[in-house]
Amino acid sequence: MKRFLALSLAVTAAMSVAAFAQQEEKKYPEPEKMSPRMSEYWTPQPKVVTPGDIKTNTAPSDAIVLFDGKDLSAWKSKKTGEAAGWDVKGGVVTVNKKAGDIMTKEEFGSFQLHLEWRIPKDIEGKSQARGNSGVFLQGKYEVQILDNYENETYVNGMVGSLYKQTPPLVNPMRKPGEWNVYDIIYTAPVFKEDGTYLYRPRVTVILNGVVVQNNTELLGTTEYIGFPKVAKHGDGPIILQSHGDPSKPISFRNMWIRKM
Repeated sequence: MKRFLALSLAVTAAMSVAAFAQQEEKKYPEPEKMSPRMSEYWTPQPKVVTPGDIKTNTAPSDAIVLFDGKDLSAWKSKKTGEAAGWDVKGGVVTVNKKAGDIMTKEEFGSFQLHLEWRIPKDIEGKSQARGNSGVFLQGKYEVQILDNYENETYVNGMVGSLYKQTPPLVNPMRKPGEWNVYDIIYTAPVFKEDGTYLYRPRVTVILNGVVVQNNTELLGTTEYIGFPKVAKHGDGPIILQSHGDPSKPISFRNMWIRKM
């Protein structure tokens, strides 16, 4: 009986080893060999956009022209809602400080904005009282415009800053009398039902070809006194500021925007 039991155990062990060996030897299909085409796709093809011509200051083919040097038909007075009262001459629009801020008739969400601006060559004043203006995104978030060529001020209020929030990374300001170029890429915020941010607005600002804000998060609305506020909103206009400082007014040209 003992010999039979021992033999039985030996046979069982041998079968288990054989089964294990058989399991180890089982082969499964190898992954398909990759080829370059397996990770390529062709549709949908991006829309073709004709770029602007920097020699003639033309906008890209899909842009909305905000100012082409002829008139301010895309703008209205922020104060009255009537025609924008700034001065257009020689392909350039100059701030009329008595007329106040102007705003686009159309409202926007996320966008790419291009505008060029010039400080008067004979500008006077210092700090904030020197070529002060600003461009407001969705009417609520200001990118500062100011003459900071050899003119210091508080850094979160200088040119290229998100006013009273984030200073620029660098100061690539050109001297008065020369044209400065802003290219602004703005991502609109998304709000929760309770009015707080789900995703805050973000902005990249390129001044004269140099990045001064790199996908910077805005904390809230631009406030001159106090801190940023959270105010639920939808699309909004572009606003150009007519600042009350005593220096000579600045000028703009070649302004366009692309919805994103």
